[in-house]
Amino acid sequence: MSAPPPFIKGLELSSLYFKEAVQPILDSYFPHLDYSAGRLDFGSDVLGFDTPMSRDHDWGPRLMLFLVEEELESKRVSILRCLSHHLPVEIHGYPTHFINLHSDGGIMKAVQHGPVTPYISITSPERFFLGYAGVDITRPLTAANWLSIPWQRLATIHSGRVFYDGLGRLLDLQESLNWYSHDLWLYTLAAQWRQIDQEEPFMGRCGDAGDELGSRDVSARLVHRLMELCFLMEKHWPPYSKWFGTAFSSLKCAADLQPLLMQLTAALDWKTRQALLSEVYLRVGEMHNRLEITRFIQPEISFFYSRPYRVPHAGRFVDALRAAIQSDEVLALPRYAGSIDQFVDNTDILESIALCQQLKTLYLAPIMDDFPDPGPLIDPLTLPEDSS
Repeated sequence: MSAPPPFIKGLELSSLYFKEAVQPILDSYFPHLDYSAGRLDFGSDVLGFDTPMSRDHDWGPRLMLFLVEEELESKRVSILRCLSHHLPVEIHGYPTHFINLHSDGGIMKAVQHGPVTPYISITSPERFFLGYAGVDITRPLTAANWLSIPWQRLATIHSGRVFYDGLGRLLDLQESLNWYSHDLWLYTLAAQWRQIDQEEPFMGRCGDAGDELGSRDVSARLVHRLMELCFLMEKHWPPYSKWFGTAFSSLKCAADLQPLLMQLTAALDWKTRQALLSEVYLRVGEMHNRLEITRFIQPEISFFYSRPYRVPHAGRFVDALRAAIQSDEVLALPRYAGSIDQFVDNTDILESIALCQQLKTLYLAPIMDDFPDPGPLIDPLTLPEDSS
């Protein structure tokens, strides 16, 4: 398109596409069809973060149709063929014909007449949720099921839109994946605080040792983990990196924390970073107490042993959160693993539900707690006096 029409948010364009073009065709040619329609899948538009730049690929009038499993194979091809021949070539100025659907995520291409190749997927609720999130909707979700679903997938399911729910199932399924159970929420919060606890003195230690790059690197890691913690505290699924900061800015805590985090990431020396990071720790600690999910924990910053590195001693929050968990199923999980996003930082794994499902065995067999602590590798009391 040399001169694209005025920008319409992709989710709204898809809704208009369904109501004005797709639904009338289905009503005419398949009047007794039981189906639902919506967008719960991939795409910046499903998250609501698309901009005019998004229109170059994997964007446009598109949607998913959901049929009952028993009718999927017998009706899918005939429905697609019918839509291909009867859909208009454009909707609100945007082509309904796509090329490169399987290589570039689909690119809109203007044509003068049909048939068109629409960006419409036809599946069943069972196949979609199993393939997209690894969820068998015919069975109750276990803790292991929940924790093996990447946050990005849960984010799009949550923020997506059901245009029509003739099956009477899609809205309920979307709602059922809204958020973790209370104890699983506590478990993921504890895992997030644990990640902070593991590295809280390192930013200062690197800087004090003259490793400015290392200090900045640790600082950036801690900022990211604190931001993830804020998402979890406010019960919002963190999206992947492209939209992570954009989504963070919409959190309730962003007005308070974002200016500090901006100063922190721009700080030129470790002592300035430490002062700013300490203030962030205090405010996030106050956020934790306002949730009233554990005993009160005094937000405070103190030295790391005798070293001049000021830390929040995040392990206090970890212990309090774990003490508040009541579910035996959750308590049986690996102590600090958290969700798959908390122990995997590899896009190829997080984008493969099959690989995520394989990693689910970690939750089912919590090997982290299976082995006793071997103690120190060398007992210093047994060393010869001249071994130093």
